Amino acid sequence: MTVNGRPAGVGEKADPDRDAITVDGKPLQKQDRTIWLMLNKPRGYVTTLSDERGRRTAASLVADCGVRVWPVGRLDLDSEGLLLFTNDGDATNRLLHPSHQVEKEYHVTVSGDLDAALPILAGPLELDGIPLAPAQVAVLRKTVSGGALSVVIHEGRNRQVRRMCAMAGLTVKRLRRVREGKLELGDLPPGQWRTLTKSDLAALGLTADFASHR
Repeated sequence: MTVNGRPAGVGEKADPDRDAITVDGKPLQKQDRTIWLMLNKPRGYVTTLSDERGRRTAASLVADCGVRVWPVGRLDLDSEGLLLFTNDGDATNRLLHPSHQVEKEYHVTVSGDLDAALPILAGPLELDGIPLAPAQVAVLRKTVSGGALSVVIHEGRNRQVRRMCAMAGLTVKRLRRVREGKLELGDLPPGQWRTLTKSDLAALGLTADFASHR
């Protein structure tokens, strides 16, 4: 880290409104600037800002963005793919609210009998005694021992796709989120992140009233 062009000392204080601060060569962005990031989360990272068990966090992968951001929603330890980060509290609440109904698409590699599983996955299903909204399920690839599915859901219940597959007699080998709303993960490499554009935010159904780049 540097402050006004010189290396920062331990415990040194700086004012981001008055001082030029860089982290790993990148300018520190002012906290009043709304920022949205998309990370391609690898397996083996927890979706928390810190972990008391010492596990690697997805937040550590975006720590060089220059501002304090938090994850929007979650992906469990063994899941991969599109994970959003922001410092916009209002838009976070709106995006996560059930009424917003943002589609989430997962590509799921499974073992088991797909023909028997598909009618079960089509529903109706319940988790913890609460009915699930119908999922859209399509076969991407079929193999002798299983295959790959596209699963599109609107809710974000805890480990929902994994639990749905278990109810259908399938074992999940790999689970990757590839889309939220109309925003696609694309070819972003695992462990890398990029800043969202205004068109990306529109793809999430967020307008400038909720997510502006000030």
